[in-house]
Amino acid sequence: MNNLIKACRQALSHNLGVIPGEKLLVLTDTEKKLIGEAFATAARALTKNVELIELANHDFQGGEPHAGISDIMLHADVIMIPMARSLSWTRARAQATDRGSRVASMPGITAEIILETFFQDYEAVKTRVNQICDLLDQTETIRVRAEAGTDITFNIRQRRGRGRKGGIYTEKGDWGNLPCGEAFIAPVERTAQGMYVIDASISRMGKVKEPIQVQVKAGKAYSLSGSRQASELENILKRTCCPEAFAIAEFGIGCNPSARLCGIPLVDEKALGTCHIAMGTNIYFGGTIEAGIHIDGIIRQPSITFDDRTIMQRGEFTLLSP
Repeated sequence: MNNLIKACRQALSHNLGVIPGEKLLVLTDTEKKLIGEAFATAARALTKNVELIELANHDFQGGEPHAGISDIMLHADVIMIPMARSLSWTRARAQATDRGSRVASMPGITAEIILETFFQDYEAVKTRVNQICDLLDQTETIRVRAEAGTDITFNIRQRRGRGRKGGIYTEKGDWGNLPCGEAFIAPVERTAQGMYVIDASISRMGKVKEPIQVQVKAGKAYSLSGSRQASELENILKRTCCPEAFAIAEFGIGCNPSARLCGIPLVDEKALGTCHIAMGTNIYFGGTIEAGIHIDGIIRQPSITFDDRTIMQRGEFTLLSP
Protein backbone atom coordinates (compact mmCIF):
# COMPACT_ATOMS: atom_id res chain seq x y z
CA MET A 1 0.00 0.00 0.00
CA ASN A 2 2.88 2.37 0.74
CA ASN A 3 4.23 2.02 -2.81
CA LEU A 4 0.75 2.69 -4.20
CA ILE A 5 0.40 5.86 -2.12
CA LYS A 6 3.89 6.95 -3.22
CA ALA A 7 2.94 6.48 -6.89
CA CYS A 8 -0.31 8.42 -6.37
CA ARG A 9 1.63 11.24 -4.72
CA GLN A 10 4.00 11.27 -7.72
CA ALA A 11 1.03 11.80 -10.05
CA LEU A 12 -0.50 14.48 -7.84
CA SER A 13 2.70 16.49 -7.54
CA HIS A 14 4.26 15.92 -10.99
CA ASN A 15 1.30 15.40 -13.33
CA LEU A 16 -1.28 17.63 -11.60
CA GLY A 17 0.99 20.09 -9.80
CA VAL A 18 -1.07 20.07 -6.58
CA ILE A 19 -0.05 22.82 -4.13
CA PRO A 20 -1.02 23.55 -0.50
CA GLY A 21 -4.44 25.11 -0.07
CA GLU A 22 -5.97 23.70 -3.25
CA LYS A 23 -9.29 21.89 -3.03
CA LEU A 24 -8.85 18.33 -4.26
CA LEU A 25 -11.77 16.02 -5.01
CA VAL A 26 -11.46 12.25 -5.46
CA LEU A 27 -14.41 10.56 -7.18
CA THR A 28 -14.40 6.78 -6.98
CA ASP A 29 -16.78 3.82 -6.85
CA THR A 30 -17.08 0.56 -4.96
CA GLU A 31 -14.85 -1.33 -7.40
CA LYS A 32 -12.02 1.23 -7.23
CA LYS A 33 -12.53 2.35 -3.64
CA LEU A 34 -9.08 1.28 -2.40
CA ILE A 35 -7.41 3.26 -5.18
CA GLY A 36 -9.59 6.26 -4.39
CA GLU A 37 -8.52 6.02 -0.75
CA ALA A 38 -4.84 5.81 -1.82
CA PHE A 39 -5.21 9.04 -3.83
CA ALA A 40 -6.94 10.76 -0.92
CA THR A 41 -4.21 9.68 1.51
CA ALA A 42 -1.49 10.83 -0.88
CA ALA A 43 -3.27 14.13 -1.45
CA ARG A 44 -3.41 14.96 2.27
CA ALA A 45 0.39 15.18 2.28
CA LEU A 46 0.09 18.02 -0.27
CA THR A 47 -3.08 19.89 0.71
CA LYS A 48 -5.45 19.70 3.67
CA ASN A 49 -8.56 20.36 1.58
CA VAL A 50 -9.32 16.83 0.32
CA GLU A 51 -12.75 15.26 -0.26
CA LEU A 52 -13.34 11.62 -1.18
CA ILE A 53 -16.74 10.64 -2.64
CA GLU A 54 -17.77 7.09 -3.49
CA LEU A 55 -20.43 6.85 -6.20
CA ALA A 56 -22.87 3.99 -6.70
CA ASN A 57 -23.37 2.61 -10.20
CA HIS A 58 -26.81 4.19 -10.53
CA ASP A 59 -25.25 7.63 -10.00
CA PHE A 60 -23.73 7.60 -13.47
CA GLN A 61 -25.77 5.26 -15.65
CA GLY A 62 -25.89 6.78 -19.12
CA GLY A 63 -22.58 8.53 -18.64
CA GLU A 64 -23.45 11.52 -16.43
CA PRO A 65 -23.15 11.64 -12.63
CA HIS A 66 -26.14 13.07 -10.77
CA ALA A 67 -26.51 16.83 -10.47
CA GLY A 68 -25.18 17.01 -6.91
CA ILE A 69 -21.85 15.51 -7.94
CA SER A 70 -21.66 17.79 -10.97
CA ASP A 71 -22.07 20.81 -8.68
CA ILE A 72 -19.30 19.61 -6.34
CA MET A 73 -16.97 19.14 -9.31
CA LEU A 74 -17.43 22.78 -10.30
CA HIS A 75 -15.76 23.96 -7.08
CA ALA A 76 -12.67 21.72 -7.04
CA ASP A 77 -9.22 22.83 -8.15
CA VAL A 78 -8.14 19.25 -8.89
CA ILE A 79 -10.34 16.20 -9.55
CA MET A 80 -9.01 12.64 -9.58
CA ILE A 81 -11.44 10.05 -11.00
CA PRO A 82 -10.38 6.42 -10.44
CA MET A 83 -13.57 4.57 -11.39
CA ALA A 84 -14.68 1.44 -13.18
CA ARG A 85 -16.44 3.52 -15.83
CA SER A 86 -15.48 6.75 -17.51
CA LEU A 87 -16.66 10.28 -16.83
CA SER A 88 -14.27 11.70 -19.44
CA TRP A 89 -16.76 12.57 -22.17
CA THR A 90 -19.51 14.02 -20.00
CA ARG A 91 -21.01 17.44 -19.50
CA ALA A 92 -20.03 17.26 -15.82
CA ARG A 93 -16.34 16.92 -16.66
CA ALA A 94 -16.53 19.53 -19.43
CA GLN A 95 -18.23 22.07 -17.16
CA ALA A 96 -15.65 21.48 -14.43
CA THR A 97 -12.69 21.98 -16.75
CA ASP A 98 -14.38 24.98 -18.35
CA ARG A 99 -14.46 26.48 -14.85
CA GLY A 100 -10.74 25.76 -14.43
CA SER A 101 -10.57 22.39 -12.65
CA ARG A 102 -7.61 20.15 -13.47
CA VAL A 103 -8.84 16.59 -14.01
CA ALA A 104 -7.23 13.17 -14.26
CA SER A 105 -9.72 10.54 -15.50
CA MET A 106 -8.75 6.91 -14.86
CA PRO A 107 -11.50 4.50 -15.95
CA GLY A 108 -10.58 0.91 -15.16
CA ILE A 109 -7.36 1.82 -13.33
CA THR A 110 -5.70 -0.85 -11.18
CA ALA A 111 -2.92 -0.76 -8.60
CA GLU A 112 -0.69 -2.65 -11.03
CA ILE A 113 -1.23 -0.04 -13.74
CA ILE A 114 -0.40 2.76 -11.32
CA LEU A 115 2.83 1.13 -10.19
CA GLU A 116 3.89 0.35 -13.77
CA THR A 117 3.09 3.70 -15.40
CA PHE A 118 2.99 6.59 -12.92
CA PHE A 119 6.78 6.91 -12.64
CA GLN A 120 7.08 7.33 -16.43
CA ASP A 121 8.85 10.44 -17.75
CA TYR A 122 5.70 12.19 -18.99
CA GLU A 123 7.63 15.07 -20.51
CA ALA A 124 9.04 12.55 -23.02
CA VAL A 125 5.55 11.15 -23.61
CA LYS A 126 4.27 14.68 -24.18
CA THR A 127 6.99 15.28 -26.79
CA ARG A 128 5.96 12.16 -28.73
CA VAL A 129 2.27 13.04 -28.61
CA ASN A 130 2.95 16.52 -29.90
CA GLN A 131 5.05 15.21 -32.78
CA ILE A 132 2.11 13.10 -33.95
CA CYS A 133 -0.40 15.90 -33.35
CA ASP A 134 1.71 18.16 -35.57
CA LEU A 135 1.46 15.56 -38.33
CA LEU A 136 -2.29 15.17 -37.80
CA ASP A 137 -2.72 18.92 -38.20
CA GLN A 138 -1.07 18.71 -41.64
CA THR A 139 -3.12 15.72 -42.85
CA GLU A 140 -6.39 15.44 -44.78
CA THR A 141 -6.90 11.67 -45.15
CA ILE A 142 -5.93 8.76 -42.91
CA ARG A 143 -5.89 5.12 -43.91
CA VAL A 144 -5.54 2.35 -41.31
CA ARG A 145 -4.79 -1.28 -42.18
CA ALA A 146 -3.93 -4.33 -40.11
CA GLU A 147 -3.43 -8.04 -40.72
CA ALA A 148 -6.61 -8.96 -38.81
CA GLY A 149 -8.63 -7.29 -41.58
CA THR A 150 -8.76 -3.59 -40.76
CA ASP A 151 -8.87 -1.34 -43.82
CA ILE A 152 -10.60 1.97 -43.18
CA THR A 153 -10.17 5.53 -44.40
CA PHE A 154 -11.53 8.84 -43.12
CA ASN A 155 -11.04 12.55 -43.56
CA ILE A 156 -9.65 14.84 -40.82
CA ARG A 157 -9.37 18.05 -42.84
CA GLN A 158 -9.54 21.14 -40.61
CA ARG A 159 -9.69 19.00 -37.47
CA ARG A 160 -6.86 19.28 -34.94
CA GLY A 161 -4.81 16.69 -33.11
CA ARG A 162 -5.58 16.36 -29.40
CA GLY A 163 -3.81 15.02 -26.35
CA ARG A 164 -1.00 17.58 -26.42
CA LYS A 165 -0.83 17.78 -22.62
CA GLY A 166 0.64 14.29 -22.67
CA GLY A 167 -0.24 13.58 -19.05
CA ILE A 168 0.90 16.95 -17.65
CA TYR A 169 -2.16 18.78 -16.28
CA THR A 170 -0.75 21.71 -14.33
CA GLU A 171 -2.65 24.64 -15.85
CA LYS A 172 -6.26 25.65 -15.18
CA GLY A 173 -8.67 23.59 -17.25
CA ASP A 174 -6.10 20.93 -18.17
CA TRP A 175 -7.41 17.39 -18.18
CA GLY A 176 -6.88 13.89 -19.57
CA ASN A 177 -6.20 10.30 -18.63
CA LEU A 178 -3.62 8.83 -16.31
CA PRO A 179 -1.76 6.94 -17.54
CA CYS A 180 -1.73 9.18 -20.58
CA GLY A 181 0.02 9.13 -23.93
CA GLU A 182 -2.21 9.19 -27.00
CA ALA A 183 -2.49 11.53 -29.95
CA PHE A 184 -6.11 11.57 -31.08
CA ILE A 185 -8.49 13.39 -33.38
CA ALA A 186 -12.18 13.55 -34.35
CA PRO A 187 -12.65 12.36 -37.96
CA VAL A 188 -14.96 14.49 -40.07
CA GLU A 189 -18.47 13.11 -39.67
CA ARG A 190 -19.80 10.81 -42.41
CA THR A 191 -16.36 10.37 -44.06
CA ALA A 192 -15.24 7.03 -42.57
CA GLN A 193 -15.49 4.09 -44.97
CA GLY A 194 -14.34 0.48 -44.71
CA MET A 195 -13.87 -1.95 -41.83
CA TYR A 196 -11.91 -2.04 -38.61
CA VAL A 197 -11.24 -5.11 -36.52
CA ILE A 198 -10.97 -4.72 -32.75
CA ASP A 199 -8.51 -7.35 -31.57
CA ALA A 200 -7.04 -6.05 -28.28
CA SER A 201 -9.69 -4.58 -25.98
CA ILE A 202 -12.83 -2.49 -25.95
CA SER A 203 -14.53 -0.10 -23.55
CA ARG A 204 -16.97 -1.65 -21.06
CA MET A 205 -15.96 -5.21 -21.99
CA GLY A 206 -12.20 -5.29 -21.60
CA LYS A 207 -10.08 -7.86 -23.41
CA VAL A 208 -11.36 -9.03 -26.79
CA LYS A 209 -11.68 -12.83 -26.85
CA GLU A 210 -12.35 -13.02 -30.57
CA PRO A 211 -11.89 -10.13 -33.03
CA ILE A 212 -14.88 -7.85 -33.53
CA GLN A 213 -15.43 -6.77 -37.14
CA VAL A 214 -16.99 -3.33 -37.54
CA GLN A 215 -18.24 -2.48 -41.03
CA VAL A 216 -18.46 1.27 -41.63
CA LYS A 217 -20.23 3.30 -44.30
CA ALA A 218 -20.74 7.07 -44.49
CA GLY A 219 -19.24 7.49 -41.05
CA LYS A 220 -21.36 4.98 -39.14
CA ALA A 221 -21.02 1.34 -38.14
CA TYR A 222 -23.75 -0.65 -39.85
CA SER A 223 -22.62 -4.20 -39.04
CA LEU A 224 -20.82 -5.69 -36.04
CA SER A 225 -19.84 -9.34 -36.31
CA GLY A 226 -17.30 -12.01 -35.49
CA SER A 227 -18.04 -12.99 -31.90
CA ARG A 228 -20.48 -12.92 -28.99
CA GLN A 229 -18.80 -9.70 -27.87
CA ALA A 230 -19.82 -8.11 -31.16
CA SER A 231 -23.46 -8.76 -30.25
CA GLU A 232 -22.87 -7.42 -26.73
CA LEU A 233 -21.33 -4.28 -28.17
CA GLU A 234 -24.24 -3.77 -30.54
CA ASN A 235 -26.70 -4.12 -27.66
CA ILE A 236 -24.78 -1.58 -25.56
CA LEU A 237 -24.94 0.92 -28.40
CA LYS A 238 -28.62 0.25 -29.14
CA ARG A 239 -29.58 0.77 -25.49
CA THR A 240 -28.60 4.43 -25.81
CA CYS A 241 -31.58 4.85 -28.20
CA CYS A 242 -29.33 7.26 -30.10
CA PRO A 243 -28.37 6.45 -33.71
CA GLU A 244 -25.26 8.62 -33.31
CA ALA A 245 -23.87 6.05 -30.85
CA PHE A 246 -22.77 4.11 -33.97
CA ALA A 247 -20.94 7.09 -35.48
CA ILE A 248 -17.15 7.00 -35.86
CA ALA A 249 -16.00 9.55 -33.32
CA GLU A 250 -12.27 9.22 -32.73
CA PHE A 251 -8.98 7.93 -34.06
CA GLY A 252 -5.96 7.71 -31.76
CA ILE A 253 -2.39 6.41 -31.65
CA GLY A 254 -0.61 5.06 -28.56
CA CYS A 255 2.56 6.91 -27.48
CA ASN A 256 3.43 5.70 -23.97
CA PRO A 257 6.35 3.22 -23.72
CA SER A 258 5.38 2.17 -20.17
CA ALA A 259 1.86 1.14 -21.25
CA ARG A 260 1.49 -2.51 -22.22
CA LEU A 261 -1.44 -4.45 -23.60
CA CYS A 262 -3.34 -5.81 -20.61
CA GLY A 263 -6.99 -5.92 -21.68
CA ILE A 264 -7.87 -2.57 -20.08
CA PRO A 265 -8.63 0.09 -22.71
CA LEU A 266 -7.36 2.92 -20.48
CA VAL A 267 -3.86 1.45 -20.88
CA ASP A 268 -4.13 -0.43 -24.17
CA GLU A 269 -5.00 2.70 -26.16
CA LYS A 270 -1.79 4.36 -24.87
CA ALA A 271 0.51 1.43 -25.70
CA LEU A 272 3.10 1.75 -28.44
CA GLY A 273 2.19 -0.29 -31.51
CA THR A 274 -1.56 0.25 -31.17
CA CYS A 275 -4.21 2.57 -32.49
CA HIS A 276 -7.86 2.89 -31.58
CA ILE A 277 -11.12 3.89 -33.19
CA ALA A 278 -14.11 4.97 -31.12
CA MET A 279 -17.83 5.28 -31.69
CA GLY A 280 -20.15 7.79 -30.02
CA THR A 281 -19.52 11.20 -28.53
CA ASN A 282 -16.81 13.52 -29.84
CA ILE A 283 -18.30 16.97 -29.30
CA TYR A 284 -15.76 17.63 -26.52
CA PHE A 285 -12.71 17.29 -28.77
CA GLY A 286 -13.58 18.91 -32.05
CA GLY A 287 -16.46 16.87 -33.44
CA THR A 288 -20.21 17.42 -33.55
CA ILE A 289 -21.56 14.18 -32.04
CA GLU A 290 -23.16 13.92 -28.59
CA ALA A 291 -24.44 10.40 -28.04
CA GLY A 292 -24.18 9.80 -24.28
CA ILE A 293 -21.60 7.08 -24.88
CA HIS A 294 -18.01 6.72 -26.09
CA ILE A 295 -16.67 3.24 -26.94
CA ASP A 296 -12.98 2.77 -27.80
CA GLY A 297 -11.81 -0.29 -29.74
CA ILE A 298 -8.06 -1.00 -29.73
CA ILE A 299 -6.26 -2.42 -32.77
CA ARG A 300 -2.93 -4.27 -32.64
CA GLN A 301 0.05 -3.56 -34.92
CA PRO A 302 -1.64 -1.28 -37.46
CA SER A 303 -0.13 0.28 -40.56
CA ILE A 304 -1.15 3.92 -40.73
CA THR A 305 -0.88 6.37 -43.62
CA PHE A 306 -1.28 10.14 -43.32
CA ASP A 307 -2.05 11.25 -46.89
CA ASP A 308 0.97 9.86 -48.77
CA ARG A 309 3.17 9.34 -45.70
CA THR A 310 3.33 6.03 -43.85
CA ILE A 311 3.85 6.94 -40.22
CA MET A 312 3.49 3.40 -38.82
CA GLN A 313 4.14 -0.02 -40.37
CA ARG A 314 2.82 -3.05 -38.49
CA GLY A 315 2.99 -1.25 -35.19
CA GLU A 316 6.39 0.37 -35.68
CA PHE A 317 6.78 4.12 -36.18
CA THR A 318 8.47 4.91 -39.46
CA LEU A 319 8.70 8.70 -39.21
CA LEU A 320 9.38 8.77 -35.46
CA SER A 321 11.68 6.80 -33.20
CA PRO A 322 9.78 4.19 -31.16
